Amino acid sequence: METREFLRGWSDVVFAPSCVHCRGLVESEDAAAGSPARASGAGFRHLCARCVAQVEWVRPPHCSTCGHPFYGVVEGARQCVKCEGLEPAFGEGRTAVLFKGPARALVIELKYHRGLHVLADMAEVFRRSPQVLDCVRGAVVVPVPLHPRKARERGYNQALLLAEALADAAGPGTRVEALLQRVVDTETQTAFDRRTRMANLKNAFALAPGASLNPGLHYILVDDVFTTGSTLNSCARALRRAGALSLDVVTFGHG
Repeated sequence: METREFLRGWSDVVFAPSCVHCRGLVESEDAAAGSPARASGAGFRHLCARCVAQVEWVRPPHCSTCGHPFYGVVEGARQCVKCEGLEPAFGEGRTAVLFKGPARALVIELKYHRGLHVLADMAEVFRRSPQVLDCVRGAVVVPVPLHPRKARERGYNQALLLAEALADAAGPGTRVEALLQRVVDTETQTAFDRRTRMANLKNAFALAPGASLNPGLHYILVDDVFTTGSTLNSCARALRRAGALSLDVVTFGHG
């Protein structure tokens, strides 16, 4: 451990890490501890303290379906207007941060620029999200799968890597199982509304070969961003058909 820490410190001196959002210098943890403002950035290696302070954390109260925060006094239904018509096949949804600014930069770096190095910072985000960790502890974490073609192109599934980071942050008793496969190679859904996404993703996911579920366990679907919920809902239906009774979803960000 001491050797690893020494090498990491040495590499930060020779190759000083830059912030993935503002491209400025990320100070060492020793330097960051010099003031309360800088201390908020301690634990992050690819976001500077100034950008960490711009992260919009999600705290209760929030929508029970997608996790988007409510602002002000909340009365009545706990589902936001964005989730009307979704008819979720899962129980509850939680998210760590809003998908904007520095948090968005982390996702983009991981998903589109092969930035595996930012996973450490994304794990730190999870560690600072108690409402997410409370939901995940002791559960079976299931990543949203990529189609094999897409997995070959990208080289990895970012949802699987995030699921592993989340399970590690949640601690002992939480494990990752890749229970789903994507059987329909749909085009990217980013330009479509919820109705079109739901139609495109119908029966797009199925139980992975050899996978089985225990109805007595708590399952958590994990993806990078909650947008319309269509992908997560399609996955949830596949898990429900396979026997999952206790099923919730967690995303890194909400966009």
